[in-house]
Amino acid sequence: MDLRQLRYFTAIAEEKQITRAAKKLHMAQPPLSHQLKLLEQELGVLLLERNGKEMELTEAGKTLYKRGKDLIEKLEEINVEVQETGEGLRGILAFGTVKTCFSYLSERIRLFREQYPLVTYRVLEGDSYELTKYLQERKIEFAVVRLPVDMENFSFLPLPKEKFVAIVPEDLEVNESLSLKEIAKMPLMLLHRIDGTGLYELVIEAFMKNNLKPNIVCECADAAILLSLVKSGSGITLLPESTLSSFPLNGLKIIKVNDCVIESKAAVIWLKDRYISKSAKRLIKTFNV
Repeated sequence: MDLRQLRYFTAIAEEKQITRAAKKLHMAQPPLSHQLKLLEQELGVLLLERNGKEMELTEAGKTLYKRGKDLIEKLEEINVEVQETGEGLRGILAFGTVKTCFSYLSERIRLFREQYPLVTYRVLEGDSYELTKYLQERKIEFAVVRLPVDMENFSFLPLPKEKFVAIVPEDLEVNESLSLKEIAKMPLMLLHRIDGTGLYELVIEAFMKNNLKPNIVCECADAAILLSLVKSGSGITLLPESTLSSFPLNGLKIIKVNDCVIESKAAVIWLKDRYISKSAKRLIKTFNV
């Protein structure tokens, strides 16, 4: 068994079809099928079996896929580390960000590009739960997320806390600040993660502590959609203040919450056991300043 065969096998396991895997690998189907047969003969076990039009991993196949995938990823990280030794920063830097955290990144990326013009970027957006998955799948090197997240597998750098503000339609007549009691009477639209706890729970907890029941009319995982709904007059929302720097504010106005401090925590996170490229390390380091 060699690395080439492992790559072929993992492609078939992920695509669940020889035809799709061959297309992904830019090769013909017959030699790919032959390599899978040779691998199974060498190991003396069945690795994949047909289930209708697709192929599923056997128990032996699941073991080989997990260990083989880890090995391929480690070798790729070694290649990056060796290539970077003694060289200037270059290549693709892949990272992720929660949309409400992008304000932490925009200026840093501009300055980083001025210093390291040979580095290009692949940015993935998602909620904190999705970004932890992208990190574990090694699709990105680091992510800027809203807390809480399960930190067992991650190193992290905490970012400054920030207060929530109310965002209302520009033509809504309200005071310069609002109390939670006043907000509870308004149609409220809140940001909600796909999975896990986050900003939504922080807001609900604040209402509960003040013995208030908010009038929630919408939950959404996308801040841009929430702000568009606010602009249309569908209701109001509560978000960390820095969120607004990443979106146009025409048609909206920001109102302070005067009797309660709801604070959001954010952090830069990365896998503990993964080699981090020089580009990623130096961009992460800018968050210390």
